[in-house]
Amino acid sequence: MRRRRETHQDENTKPTLQTPNSPKSVSDKQIFAFCLAFRMLNSLLVQSYFNPDEHWQGPEVAHRIAFGYGHLTWEWKQGIRSYFHPLIFVPLYKFLALLRLDTAWFMMRAPRLLQSVFSAVGDLYLYKLSSVLFGDSVAKWAVSFVFFMFEVLVCCIIVYRKKHFTVTLTISQLFSQLSNWFMFYCIARTLSNSLETVLTLVSLYFWPCMRTSSGKSSYVSRKWGLVLAALACAIRPTSAVTWMYVGVIELFNARDKLKFVFLEVAPIGTLVLGLTCLLDRFMYGSWVLVPLNFLKFNFLSSGGDYYGTHAWHWYFTQGFTVMIFSHIPFCIAGIIYSKQWKFTGLLAWVLGFYSILGHKEFRFVLPVLPIALMFSGYSLAMIEDPGAGSPQYKEKEFSKKRNKFPPKMTAAILFLLATNIPMALYMSLVHQKGPEDVMNHLAKEAFQGKVKSILFLTPCHATPFYSMLHHNLPMQFLDCTPSEEKGVLDESDRFMMDPVSFMSKFANNWSLPSHIVLFDSEEQKLRSFLISFDYREEKRFFNAHFKVDRDLQASIVVYVRIQ
Repeated sequence: MRRRRETHQDENTKPTLQTPNSPKSVSDKQIFAFCLAFRMLNSLLVQSYFNPDEHWQGPEVAHRIAFGYGHLTWEWKQGIRSYFHPLIFVPLYKFLALLRLDTAWFMMRAPRLLQSVFSAVGDLYLYKLSSVLFGDSVAKWAVSFVFFMFEVLVCCIIVYRKKHFTVTLTISQLFSQLSNWFMFYCIARTLSNSLETVLTLVSLYFWPCMRTSSGKSSYVSRKWGLVLAALACAIRPTSAVTWMYVGVIELFNARDKLKFVFLEVAPIGTLVLGLTCLLDRFMYGSWVLVPLNFLKFNFLSSGGDYYGTHAWHWYFTQGFTVMIFSHIPFCIAGIIYSKQWKFTGLLAWVLGFYSILGHKEFRFVLPVLPIALMFSGYSLAMIEDPGAGSPQYKEKEFSKKRNKFPPKMTAAILFLLATNIPMALYMSLVHQKGPEDVMNHLAKEAFQGKVKSILFLTPCHATPFYSMLHHNLPMQFLDCTPSEEKGVLDESDRFMMDPVSFMSKFANNWSLPSHIVLFDSEEQKLRSFLISFDYREEKRFFNAHFKVDRDLQASIVVYVRIQ
């Protein structure tokens, strides 16, 4: 006899996959524990430099608040950034200082470890969202096979205690999200985009219009969705692009549209915006409307174009394609066969909107990458069992035959792992790891009192700063504040164009630093100049095998002045 609460189900509700004879499903706590373990390991393996904002717009600002010193970039002087995101790391820094754990290692790793906790929550809610849309058979592929490594450690115990808990179920949990190289490379970083992605995933789970069906709790669920969406917009105002799409669908489906707009959207949006403005008022010392300033700079004046532009089709032909990587065929198949057109539309809307903007970056579309991977998970489940995604599907009693992967499934798993794992490890452990290695070295040297001052002769914001050095020493880098006049080169660009000429003029007004940091491409041109001022090479760190957007920066070099 069915429980009473099941009588409220919509006629289109997909039946659950668990039957009296099927294996007991894994609990959310178990899934979160596995995801948390994986993401924490993920954060420890990410040792490369990806984007300056990871350090300069989060931990650097938090370090200034927590310890009284740190650099604020030009964005903070123009009120384009909110303090909401950096403040998340302030209690962490205070806690480390209280326990006297604010060493070079912890200052480097702790912020990413904190982000890994948020990332694990995102993984859990992608699983839950997939379960709501497609059922557990698909959801188990939506987050990752990579953490099969963790499950193997407890597999024997589980099978021994619950013989009906088959190995097939154990190794098939959560595949696409954790096996994608870009998610591994990016989601554990302290970028505001990473937290925005987590909030997007959690919020989408609560929006009734994005589910296959909704029950009596849809009103309460929608409020949670609105709160999380508002928080995502507070962290990244551009997140509004996603919620414009979702909001229109919800408005179209809502029974009481006026109630939705005036009693839910308006109050919740106003409350979150008001609290954010109060927070920024306290931190800035004056009233600053960050979303408006952000809109003016990035959309109305195309200020982002100062940092480079791409063709309109870049996300489709290069950016998002590289992010999905070898999941592309599975993603396309999942889109076609799942017929989840709302999520397909969201994916197309976000990619299309960002394609209009001149300045494009991989991280801008990170919040919709898990949606593409969810479709990939759907197609993987179809390979395992072609009937798993149908509304009429009910999981059959597991047999010994079902304990083995079909040949096609085995091939798909090996293909995805063989293409994504090497890419994830190379990008996280090898490519562009010089900036973090050099700051870790300088932090240790500063702790021993060997560093008096540092000059960074690198492209602007090419290394972490005080948040990783964690010593209040004089440091200087080449400025790259956008000029109000078009065509005017900043200090960093002038140096990169002609390092020798720039330094000849720069040396007229400099106080000699104890250490100079620069990439080998410029070091080769300035070696004689540095030697003439009694500098010698102290340490050289590997950085990259190939160039990205500049000349090859194969290594990063530290020069020290001979006393």
